[in-house]
Amino acid sequence: MILPHKKYKIALIGYRLSGGGSDKVMANLSVFFAKNNIDVHIIIVLDEVSYPYSGKLVNLGLLKNKTNGIFNKIKRLISLRKYLNDNDFDFIIDFRFRTKVIQELILARFFYNTKTIFTVHSFLIDHYMPNNSWLTRLMYNHCYANVAITNQMEELILKKHKLNNVITISNPVNLEEIYEKCDEPITIDFEYIIAIGQYENNIKQFDKLILSYANSVLIDKQIHLVIVGEGDSKELKKVAKESNATDFVHFLGYQNNPFKYLKNARFLVLSSKNEGMPNVILESLACGTPVVSFDCPCGPRDIISNLKNGILVENQNIEKLTEAMNVLVEDEKLYQYCKQNAKESITPFLLYTIGKQWMDLLQINTN
Repeated sequence: MILPHKKYKIALIGYRLSGGGSDKVMANLSVFFAKNNIDVHIIIVLDEVSYPYSGKLVNLGLLKNKTNGIFNKIKRLISLRKYLNDNDFDFIIDFRFRTKVIQELILARFFYNTKTIFTVHSFLIDHYMPNNSWLTRLMYNHCYANVAITNQMEELILKKHKLNNVITISNPVNLEEIYEKCDEPITIDFEYIIAIGQYENNIKQFDKLILSYANSVLIDKQIHLVIVGEGDSKELKKVAKESNATDFVHFLGYQNNPFKYLKNARFLVLSSKNEGMPNVILESLACGTPVVSFDCPCGPRDIISNLKNGILVENQNIEKLTEAMNVLVEDEKLYQYCKQNAKESITPFLLYTIGKQWMDLLQINTN
């Protein structure tokens, strides 16, 4: 008699299912795990859901009241603990940024009651692990694994905190979702380049991008700049006005479907101060759209092959960023070469490939 395979049960814990890169990774992995006969439960802290996901959603954000006082927070923590205790999970995977040390120590040591994996999604590892290495080791050396999303990030964690259970697994890109949405029509009737991210997050440095764009040949060639993302654009509009680029810089706000804008752009520009592993680069290339990006820490160099699927620019060199934008407009042969290579270049990051790496880490047989 052949015994049936055990059905594994995994809790994915994140802040929300909207907006952030780590939230997108969690959503994509929920789809992969569910397709591989895993019982997936997604537990979120904030009541924000826009990404497609699979599995059961446990929305602790619905318990949050307007005051968000200590008693309300305790109520949500008790709900989380009860849910984890009642469900006997095989694994817990935590995708949140973790800056409240006492709270995170309690969660890591006393709430998470099974094999636990903590993910780190930014070069700014202090957003995920205490600056104090003794505390970091107390919180994270006992867990099943700590997953960094680039080798550079893994090396940083090992050098600083000397943890013995760190592994690198890159962010996945879900082609099925992108192809389903990228052909939707848009109302833009001019040629444009695109940038995506939160307006108020200075890590994206859209002010520098606007200045760089204004100094390029793009305005003379009637190629506009479209910026997609949430936040107050007032200060950025002021930068555009001072740069005499008001009529050419457009703020579209948050878009549920950024892929249709990526597909129709000439190229994407990433002007960040730092990153983790920018999903937007993967998504742009999946849409067949090349990328111009600062070689910032960390992520872009892991995805962009210089002059093959885009241009990697000396980190924080605004003049070089302008030059790169000019090149991808004026050198049509290079542009078409990069465009032709875009989709194939993300093969190592496909959801199936990255999902398989997760299954190997969890020691779950996919057959």
